[in-house]
Parts: sequence; structure tokens; C-alpha cells
Amino acid sequence: MDIIQALNWRYATKKMTGQIVPKQTIDKIIAAAHLAPSGIGLQPYEIIVVSNPEWKEKILPVAMNQAQVIQSSHLFVFAAWQNYSLERINKVFDYLNEQRNQPASASDAHRNFAISYFGKMTEEEQFHHAAKQANIALGLAVAAAALEQVDATPMEGFNALALDELLGLQEKSLRSSMLLAIGYRDEENDWNLKLKKIRKPLTELVTELA
Repeated sequence: MDIIQALNWRYATKKMTGQIVPKQTIDKIIAAAHLAPSGIGLQPYEIIVVSNPEWKEKILPVAMNQAQVIQSSHLFVFAAWQNYSLERINKVFDYLNEQRNQPASASDAHRNFAISYFGKMTEEEQFHHAAKQANIALGLAVAAAALEQVDATPMEGFNALALDELLGLQEKSLRSSMLLAIGYRDEENDWNLKLKKIRKPLTELVTELA
């Protein structure tokens, strides 16, 4: 199955079976998200992977009682940085220099640009920037799941403040941005499976400047 076939196969799964996705498959999906591009390479987000049924039950009411939360094998919570602090930026570039075995000065241009660029933003602007970066990782996770023929349903319908409090995200200076339910479709009971996949015409999506 190539990427286009895989994305045609996937859909917004409304009912899942609860069957457990193998660890090696979950690891592949996480690896795809891990390899996602991000602005200046900062990867300003974390992914909380929830497989414990008790935690899913706690999350269910703050996620508008969407059944996929508890029917999923794993629920990914994408949590974006609340802010681009100097400490966070320096940590990224210090790690980069260490891993590449290069002097600290080697990344000074990018480090200083990041400090200057984000320093001009409000904290709310910084969070929204980080959340957009997290969405890139989420998109790659969805595609990776489809290639593995595993269902992945992104969900934005949840009380972010309540979820942040439940998971203690404020203490880590994080804010939840998206949920991603990973599992297997309930083919007999999911009404959405039977509907034709519709996307707007390419002529309304793409403008070519040749």
C-alpha cells in the first residue's frame, strides 16, 4: 500500500473495537511523529501516550464523551509548549551541539535567531506557534498509522483547560492542543465507514503559479 492508497483507506473512525495495537506498530507511529519537521528544529511539544483504561475514563468527560477515547488502543495527547523560554531554546541547541560533537558556537546563528524571533511574541502567540508545529507531527502520525492499516482519529473537541489540569500539564508549562485516538475500526457498527470519502475539488485546493 502506498501513501495515497493508505490515506484513501483511512477515515475519521467513530467507533473502535478496543483491540490493542501491537507495541511495535505504536512505536512506528511515534517514530514518524518524532521525525516530523519543526520550525528551527525546536520540536516545541510533547506527546502523552495513554493506554491505561482508567486514565481514558478520566479523559472521556473532558473530551465531550467521544467514544474513541475509551475504545481506542492508545490515546495520544499532543501538548505544545506554553512558551519558548530561554531555557527551552538553549536546551535544544545544547543537545544539538552535543549530539553533533561540535562547539557551542556552531549553532549560535540559529540559537540567537530563535531567541530574538520568539522574544518578540506574546506567550499566547508562542503557544499557537508551538501548537501548529505539533499538528505537523500529528499529521505524520496519522499517515504512518494508515500505512500500518491502523485507524487514527484526530480530535479537537475537548476542554483543554480541564485536560491540562487533569494531566498536570501546567506544571510542565505545556498546553494540550490535539488528541489522536489510535485503534481499529468497528466495521459492523461505525456508520461513518460506509460513507464515501469526499474532498473538495483539486481546483479549489490548488493554485499553480507556473
